[in-house]
Formats: sequence, C-alpha cells, structure tokens
Amino acid sequence: MRVSLLSFSILLCFLQMLHATSGNAQSIVTEKITIGLQHESLHQAIKKIESKTTFRFFYRNADIKSMTGLNLSLQTRTIEQVLTALLKETELTFRQIEGSILIEKKNQSHYQIKGRVIGMDRIPIDHATVRIRLADATNIVQEAKSDSTGYFMLRVPEKGKYIIAVSALGMDSLTISLTLSDQIRVSLEDIVLSTHANHLAEVVIVGKKAYIEQKIDRTVINVGALISNEGANALEVLEKSPGVVVDANGNITFKGKSGVMVLIDGKQTYLSGNNLAGYLKSLPSSTLDQIELMDNPPARYDAGGNSGVINIKTKKSKAIGLNGSIAASFAQAHKAQTSESANLNYRTGKVNLFSNLSYSLNQGFRKLDLDRHYFETDGSLKSIFSQVQYIKPVANAFNIKLGMDYFSSARTTWGIVLTGLNTANQTGNPSVNSLFDGQAALTNTVIADNYSTGNFRNHGINLNYMHQFDSIGRSISVDIDYLKYDSKTNQSFFNQSFSSTGNLTGSGNMISHLPTDIHIYSLKTDYSQPLTGKAKIEAGFKTSYVNTDNAANYFNVNKGIRTVDNTLSNQFLYGENINAIYLNLNKSLNRFAFQAGLRLENTNASGHQLGNAVVPDSAFRNHYTNLFPTAYMSYKLDSAGNSLLILSYSKRIGRAYYQDLNPFITISDPFTYSSGNPYLRPQFSNNYKLSYHYKSAFSASLYYFYVNDLQNEVIRQQEDIFIDGTGNIGKATYFGASVNANLSPAKWWFFSTYLQVFNNRFQGDLFGNALDQSSTFGEMNMTNQFTLGRGWSAEISGWGITRRAGGQFINYATGQLNAGLQKKIWANKGAIKLSARDILNTYTADGMTNFIPNANSTFKNRFYQRTFSIGFNYNFGSNNTNKKRAVGSADIEKARIKGQ
Repeated sequence: MRVSLLSFSILLCFLQMLHATSGNAQSIVTEKITIGLQHESLHQAIKKIESKTTFRFFYRNADIKSMTGLNLSLQTRTIEQVLTALLKETELTFRQIEGSILIEKKNQSHYQIKGRVIGMDRIPIDHATVRIRLADATNIVQEAKSDSTGYFMLRVPEKGKYIIAVSALGMDSLTISLTLSDQIRVSLEDIVLSTHANHLAEVVIVGKKAYIEQKIDRTVINVGALISNEGANALEVLEKSPGVVVDANGNITFKGKSGVMVLIDGKQTYLSGNNLAGYLKSLPSSTLDQIELMDNPPARYDAGGNSGVINIKTKKSKAIGLNGSIAASFAQAHKAQTSESANLNYRTGKVNLFSNLSYSLNQGFRKLDLDRHYFETDGSLKSIFSQVQYIKPVANAFNIKLGMDYFSSARTTWGIVLTGLNTANQTGNPSVNSLFDGQAALTNTVIADNYSTGNFRNHGINLNYMHQFDSIGRSISVDIDYLKYDSKTNQSFFNQSFSSTGNLTGSGNMISHLPTDIHIYSLKTDYSQPLTGKAKIEAGFKTSYVNTDNAANYFNVNKGIRTVDNTLSNQFLYGENINAIYLNLNKSLNRFAFQAGLRLENTNASGHQLGNAVVPDSAFRNHYTNLFPTAYMSYKLDSAGNSLLILSYSKRIGRAYYQDLNPFITISDPFTYSSGNPYLRPQFSNNYKLSYHYKSAFSASLYYFYVNDLQNEVIRQQEDIFIDGTGNIGKATYFGASVNANLSPAKWWFFSTYLQVFNNRFQGDLFGNALDQSSTFGEMNMTNQFTLGRGWSAEISGWGITRRAGGQFINYATGQLNAGLQKKIWANKGAIKLSARDILNTYTADGMTNFIPNANSTFKNRFYQRTFSIGFNYNFGSNNTNKKRAVGSADIEKARIKGQ
C-alpha cells in the first residue's frame, strides 16, 4: 500500500489510537508463515506476506524502492523472523500496531553511500582512494579505501550536493556529482577507472600508496610508491625490501634464512641462483605491482619450505593495442656480463596476449682456498691437506614466457601460460692440491684439470580458469600444470701427481655423463566465499605427482679406452605423490582481526636405486600424513589503525631436494665428493612471531623458531676424502628480534633500514658424535634513495651479517656496499642507469667446518665481484596497468629442484 508523507503521518496517529484501545489480536512474534525469496524486492516480499496473513503493511515507497535482489531460503518462520532477516543491516525497522505492520526509518542521521571501483576489464581495484566533499566546499567530509573486492562505503551527516573523487595508483582520477535528499542508503553504479576518465575542472586528486602496508599474514611492498624504483629491475627492487638480502651470486635470503620460495604472481619460477637473478633482472619495475613478504605463509600456500615466501606480483596492461618494455645492460666484474630482455603485451577485445623474453651471459670467477687438518686419536697432527681451486663458470641463458587470457565474460577468465628456459654452461675448475705430513713437510702434490659442460632445460604449460560468481567476491580458480626439467652434464677429470721433489709419480683420467629428467604434474583449485560480518572463508585442494630419473655414468680412460666404473655409476628412480586440502577463515571484529587455517598433506614416496655388478639393488617407500595449522591475530591500538599488534603461528615442513635423495657419488675433485641420502626425513618447524607496526614507518618483531629433524649440509670423512651431503642432524632453535624503519627526512631523501639479532642453537647426533653449536649474530640491510630533480636520482645501499653458526659450520662476517645513479629520458619513458656493486670488495664466503672425527677444515671464497654496470630501459605504449592474475599449481614441487 503506497501512501504520501501527509497520509502516512495521519495513518500512523490513527493506528496508534487503535492500538491504545484494542483488545487481543494476532502477533508477529507467534504467527508463522512459509516463504522463500529469490532475487526479489522488499515490495514483492510484503505482498507475499499479506497474501498469507491478515496483516497489512504501511510504508513509504521511497524507503523501500532500493531494497531489491533479496534472497531467503524457503522454510517456516515467524513473521518477526522473516522481517528481521530482510531488514538486517539496513536503515529500516518495523513494528506491529494492532493488525498492521509499520516499516519506517531508524532514528539515525547519517547517509550511507556504497559503491565499487573497477577497471575497464571489470576486475575490481583494491586500495582505491575515495573522497567526498560538499559541492560548494573544499574540506573533505570523509575518505575511504576500496577493499580487495573493490567495494567502499562512505557516511555523511546531512543531505545536499556532493562531489565524490576516486583515484588509484597508476590510473586517472574520476569525479562524480551526487545529490542526497530523502534516500538514506545510496548504491552507486560501478565506478570504472580508465585512461580517458572525465574530470570536473575544479578538482584533480592523485592517489599514492604507502611504501609498506602491513596485513595480518604478510608485509606488502608497493613498488610504485618510490620514485627511485622507476627504471630499476625486479632484482634491484627486491633487494631494497626489508629483511631481503641478495648476494653476488644471486642467492636470496629472507630474514637470515636461505631457501626462501620466490613466486611470480603466485607461481614458482623453479629458478635459483644466477638463473633466478637473470630472470628477475629481465623484469623492469614498470611491470611490477607489489612484493609480498610472508615469513609465516597462510594455509592457502604449500606447507613445504621453512624460510617463508616472497611473492612478486606483476601488472598486465589493460590498454588496447601493443605496449611493453625493452632493457639491456652491460656489467664488468672480473669478467663481462650482459643482459637483454623484452616484455610485450597486446590486448584486443576479449583476448590479452603477453610475453617475456630474455637472454643473459654470466661469467664468474671464484678462488677457493681449503685447508684440512687430520689428527691421530691422541690429538697429535697426522697430516695436512691444502687446496687452491679456481672456479670459472660461463652460462648463456635464454628464457621465454608466453601467455594468453581469454575473458569469456566480465566474471570468467580462461588462460594458458607456456614457459621455457635453456641454459648452456661450461666450467673450468683447475686446482692445486698439496699434502703435508705431521711435521708440515710437503709429501705430494696433485694438479687437477677438471672441466664440465652442460645444458639445463625446463619447459612448462599452465592451464588456468577463474570465475567470480557475484559482485561480493565469491570466486573459484583452477590450475593445471605440467613441467619437464632435463639436465645433461659431461665432466672430465685429469689429475697428475708429483712427489715433493717435483717428479711425476702418476696420472689419471676419468669422464662422466650425468643426465637428469624430472616430470611434474599438478592440479589445484581454490574457492573463496565472503561471509556477513566482515568475514571470509577459503578452501581448496591440490594433488601433484613427481617422477625423477637420475643417472651417473663414470668411465676410467686409459690410452683412449673407456672402462665403466661401477663403484660410482648408478641410476636412481624416484616418485612422489602429495595430496592436500586446506581451510582458511578470517574475521574482523571492531579493532580485532583473526585468521586461522588448517592444511592437511598426505605424502607417498618411493625410490629405487638400480644395481649393477658392484652396487646392489635397493628400494624404499615412505607414507605419511600431517596437519599444518596457521593462526593470526591483530589488534589496532588506536581507532585509526596507525598502531597495530600482530601475533602469528605456523607449522611448516621441509622436504628434501629431489637430487639430494639420490644416493650415488658425484665427484668435485680428487679429494672432494658429494652424495645424496635416500633416508632423509622431512624436517618440521614451529614458527612464532609477535610484531608491532606504526603506519608504514616503523615495525619491531620478536621471533621464535623450533625445528625438528633439521636437514642441513653435512661433511663426513672417508680416508682422505671429504664427502659433502645432506643429513638430519637433530634440532635447531632460533630466538630473535628485528626492527625496520622507513622514513623520509626530506622530500628528496628516503631511507629504509632493517636490523635483526638472532641466537641459534643446533643440537643432535652427527656420525656418532654429539653436535652442540650455537651463536648470536646480527644482520642489517639498508637503502638510501635520493631524488635529485630533473629526472636524476641516486641510491646507496648495502647489507652485512656477522659471524654465525649453521649446523656443522661456522660462517664468518661478510657484506657489501652498492651505489647507483639514474637519469630519466624521453618524457620519463626511458632511463639510463650507472651502478656499482660490492664497491669495497667485501663480499666473501669464509668459514670453518666442525665436528668431523679427528679432523677440521677451513674455507675461503673470493668472488672478485666488484661490478660496474650501465643499463638502459624503455617503456612504450600505455602505462596504465592493473593487477595480473596469479596462476600455477606446482610451486613447491619446482622449488625442490636444484638449479644449475
């Protein structure tokens, strides 16, 4: 029944008089009806109730006309329960007056404005800035940020004419005129940000994200927030992140721990060392959106890996046509290095094509000094071994990534990604090996001329699907992966022995062929469902199968005739299936936020070492199932959320690299071998963290890690030969604290400093001897960035770490200092950069090896990695970008393959 405002007032007085004089009547509290709704309006719901009861409704049409799309499951309820459900979280209320039901506005004075910010491809834009002001004023009435689904909400106290300004980083801002009158709740049409947005002349608002954002389960680095990141590459941006250290060989550590999993858009690259560094160098910063740092990853991620996850999120252009970037650099250290890359994106209609192509030449030089002392059982010196080795690797790497997304609808995307890497390498490895007796007198010298060539290839295909069921964020994604890795290495060992007087006493020649094939199959699906009351639930499953085939073929060569060495030759087959399911729930409640997850992983593994005439056949099987909980809680210490406390916990598993399960011997030189261990058990860690954050400027954290069945590099002695491998050495504990400051003392100066102090202790059994070794060490990395004007910028950065224990090893202090100077050209689309790494030539890898029965060893590595480089990059096409979808399901499997 529709009534005017005057009629509504008169009728209300009349109904109240009837209520004051009436006797017993029906009650909405007790009377029940059976009703269901499917995307219907409140007006239609009222008509249904009236048709099933004697009640009549009174309301203002203006109050209920926006109440559409209502859903209610079909069941029997009281009328009160029905109306409570329909009017929940609205500005309306209801009451019974005799045989009538009155729907009216609540006594409140604020207008509520809801809306959603999206890109031209209909993908929601998070962290967009939305401001509202009166049309005839300049003061901002309220400011809000869009959430992960693009939605925002504003509240204003009075009716009138308003201007809403919407902006997002890297996009044009947009302004909207809005007049508020009688309607309390206003739902705006989707706000689309594009490269050609229409502006009101009197207002332009530029969005800017904070450099660091702290979420409950990760730290987010916004790449575009620092001007000095323009013109850099992904590796340079990554090493500026707090707690991240990149050494001269491209190895990445995160908060003092190596083995961190590096993902690109949620997908593992598989690459490590120089190959990973080369790929990251090929990605210009203009293609990057965010870097996510997770030392306690949530249940959505594989439980494998004990060093955390770094996820580099890239951007994909939404502009029609072709755009991209090219980059090239030349560097001179002891040897020259080059890198060239191109990123291309082409979009038309419902199809988006993207690619990355890169080539790099890496030439290294390292000098290794080894000294080993052997002792009698009474502690007296028995002999000394001293080695000077020169390692000269040369690698030519070509990397390609091709992909296509097809947007079949505004909410559905199908995709395919092809990846490939081909690395041809060769390494000269000559050494001089001197042997001394217990009186330090020279007894023998062995000159080894070792050389190897190899080819490492990986190819992969990913099929992916993503669908958003509705506008509130309910979604599902599916990834199917197949990956193939093959490596072929040929080695040549030529050794000559000389007496103390320099006379030739013998020689030997051995060659080897070492092929490795790895196949990975993976299927993963993830589902996300927002819930009422600022909550969300996520669930998913994953299954993977890995098949590896490693062979070692060694031959002794005498007068050109090859003879198989069965003591070293062998073949190892390994298969592994992992099945996983997970559930994750997060909820916000006033100043509190909670997140809890549980992941179950079932592992089934089998290994088979094929025998030969000397080595017997052997096999093993392992089956185990484990639960991996994660939990997070945050509390805002003030209403604005500037000060934040976060407490987190996670349980993780560390499975061995596939090659480390291979039991046969690999020769490095006549006195140093390496060997796998098929009986390696997985290690388990429990990780606790308490942290305080003040905006993006300061954070402090306390850590505690406990690791059982720790997998660690171990050295064992077999006569005069040291055999390097991996073993379960017992347990490890870590206590630590860290602080991070990100400040701008002046408009032209920004600095970020990360400091941490840890105490670690390793306890266990090592080849029948008790291991108990600990240390307290510190680590620092810092970045100073200077904006000099007229397109010039400069940077000084560096890192350092003190002496620390690592299982059986003691590693000595090391660090490096870097600097760079950049000039932007061609309307800021291009940049030329001069840089220097390890300016003081202080990066080393020195230390000692303990707990070897009747022996000890020291090692010194000199990399000669002081590097001067010049680089150029150029971006063409539109710079307007939005986030790229994360795809891939074989992340952790690829991370367990050692690189070349």
